[in-house]
Amino acid sequence: MKGRQIILDHLNGREAAALIVDGRLEDLLIDADGPRPGAIYRAVADRPVKGQGGLFLRTPDGTAFLRQVKGIAPGDTMLVQVTGHAEEGKAIPVTQKILFKSRHAIVTPDAPGLNISRAIRDDDLRDRLLGIAHEVMGDSPMGLILRSSCEVADPDEIAEDIAAMADLATAVLADTDGAEECLTEGDGPHALAWRDWVEPAEVVTAERSFETHGVIDMIAALRDPRVALAGGGFAYIEPTRALVAVDVNTGADTSPAAALKANIALGRDLPRQLRLRGLGGQITLDLAPMPKKDRRAFEMAIKAAFRADSIETVLAGWTPLGHYELQRQRARVPLATLLEEQGGKP
Repeated sequence: MKGRQIILDHLNGREAAALIVDGRLEDLLIDADGPRPGAIYRAVADRPVKGQGGLFLRTPDGTAFLRQVKGIAPGDTMLVQVTGHAEEGKAIPVTQKILFKSRHAIVTPDAPGLNISRAIRDDDLRDRLLGIAHEVMGDSPMGLILRSSCEVADPDEIAEDIAAMADLATAVLADTDGAEECLTEGDGPHALAWRDWVEPAEVVTAERSFETHGVIDMIAALRDPRVALAGGGFAYIEPTRALVAVDVNTGADTSPAAALKANIALGRDLPRQLRLRGLGGQITLDLAPMPKKDRRAFEMAIKAAFRADSIETVLAGWTPLGHYELQRQRARVPLATLLEEQGGKP
C-alpha cells in the first residue's frame, strides 16, 4: 500500500504505535514498564562515583546515574530528566539539561535564544515564526526551538504549543523543594507518534488495527536476526550482553562490486532496523570484505542514513581488524525483551 499510515493500538495491553510507509514498517513504539525517556524527577544526590565523574541519585523509581557533575553534595536536590531506558541491573540514565518537547516547540531552559529549524528555509516564513515566538515567549529567559513541523502548521496552533510548553517548563522548574518525586511521566507511544511523526499520514485508531493492517506479522518478522538486503545480500543482527553484532554477507552475488553493494545496502537500512528492534549501545559491523578504497563510499552512505535518524548515534569508525563501530543511545527497550515479558508473542 502506498502512502504513510500511523497505526495507534495496544499490544498485549501495552500502548503501541506503528509508522508504515509504502507498506513497510518504518518505526515502532511500544510502552515499557520502566520510566519513560523524557520523564522529569526531583532527585536527591546520594553518593559520587569516584573515577567516573558521576553521581548516583535517589528517585521514586529507583537509583539514577548522572554523569559529569561538579559542586553537588550528598543530600542536595535537583531536577533531572530521563535520557533512555536502563539496562537490567543498572541505574536510570539522567541529565540536568532538561527539554520540554511538543509537536511544534521545544523549550530549552538552559539554552536561551529563539531558534527555528534549519529545515525551514523560506525567509518570510522564518520571520513570521520568529514574530510568533517573540510574542508568546516575551521576556522569558528560557530558550525556544521551533521544529520543522511549523512549516505547514496553523499559526494559532504553533502559539498554543509554545505557550503550553513554556507554562509547563515554568511550573516544573519552580518545583525544586522537597523529597524525590516524579514531576512529569514522559510521553507514551501515542503521544510520541503525534509529536514526532509529523508528515501527512492516515491515522488509524480502530481496535485491533495492528492485526488488520499487518503490524503483528511485521513485528513477528523482527524476531528473526536475518535481514534481507536490497540487491540480494543479507545480514544478521544479533544483540549480546556486551554489544550488538552485525554480520553482512553478499549472498549469491559474486560480482566484483558485490561486497560494496551489500555493505551500502546494510548502511542505508541499519537505522531503521535498530529503531524497530530497539537496539542501542555499542554496535560492531562485520562487513563483507571489500578493498579499503571502497570504504569512503560506505562511510558516505551510512552517514547519510543516520543523519535522518532521530536517535543519537556516534559513528566511531574503523577498527584495526576492519570492523566498523557505532555507539547508539539506549533510547528504547529492546523489542526482544518486551516480547519476552509478554510471553514471547507480539
